[in-house]
Amino acid sequence: VLDLPPPSCGRGRDRRRGGGMVPVLPGLYVGGAESCSSSKALAAAGVMAVLTVDAEEPPPVPGVQALYIRALDEPGADLLSRLDECAAFIGAARAGGGAVLVRCQAGVSRSVAVVTAYLMKSQGLGWEEAYAAVRAAKPDAEVNPGFQRQLKLYEAMGCAVDSSSALYKQHRLQVLTERFSELQDLPQEVFAVDPTNAHQSPNTEVLYRCRKCRRALFRSSSILSHMEGSGPTAFAHKRITESVHLRGSGPDKCTSYFIEPVQWMEPALLGVTEGQLLCPKCTSKLGSFSWWGEQCSCGHWVTPAFQIHKSRVDEARTLSVGNFHTTKT
Repeated sequence: VLDLPPPSCGRGRDRRRGGGMVPVLPGLYVGGAESCSSSKALAAAGVMAVLTVDAEEPPPVPGVQALYIRALDEPGADLLSRLDECAAFIGAARAGGGAVLVRCQAGVSRSVAVVTAYLMKSQGLGWEEAYAAVRAAKPDAEVNPGFQRQLKLYEAMGCAVDSSSALYKQHRLQVLTERFSELQDLPQEVFAVDPTNAHQSPNTEVLYRCRKCRRALFRSSSILSHMEGSGPTAFAHKRITESVHLRGSGPDKCTSYFIEPVQWMEPALLGVTEGQLLCPKCTSKLGSFSWWGEQCSCGHWVTPAFQIHKSRVDEARTLSVGNFHTTKT
């Protein structure tokens, strides 16, 4: 059970609704724009640090530490990648003996999402339990659906952002898809390193090579797994061929690998929403991509989709023998 402070902060009207400063834990407040309008009110509450999640950075408050996270209150906005940083800032402020205020424009979605994540990480709560605790303190709290999905993902990753996790990679690509129309180029961090990079150290992961020319294409860590679809029934709107009916269940039901983008794909992805993926060496067709998604042969819809047909690649496993590394195909 959380040690929640009294439901109102200060005298007069109930501040639990609207943009006023509301206590969630001792030394932790959540609020909207008006909660930061008075330096005297901040001082009276012992607030020594303010974390702002908003479209614009507010003016500094003398004597108060500040962290600004730029984010719109939109389902496609990315808060997940900054949650560890936010939790560390809140924790450090409280550990130093002062209080911290987490604020956004209205005090109902962005700031609430950040405080919920902090409770998850610091109190060991699931996202629903943490969210309920914040709403108990602030009944008008209403985190948008996109941030709710990110909090669920944060919980699935153990309340620590893991950029190597397939779950996180999928989230990052989905966020990029939301912004695709406004992008001039693609951020380099979304691309996996080309496995032909000579500077890479020996790697024991499974390597996938072009079946025709043997060019290394991607590693097993780039495969983004997905839930199995409903099979032939997912293609009811199409003519179902006999081959679809004959497919088994499990991984063999998927005839393609869906992977994160790899560096060699970049020229093909720029400026277009869909197209073919060709081997960068022999130009044989490997698969296709679509920022708006493609349907796997198992029936599951993957968005965005970077699809490599299994029939076009071979697995190559690295075997360690003493101090030597050899490849087995």
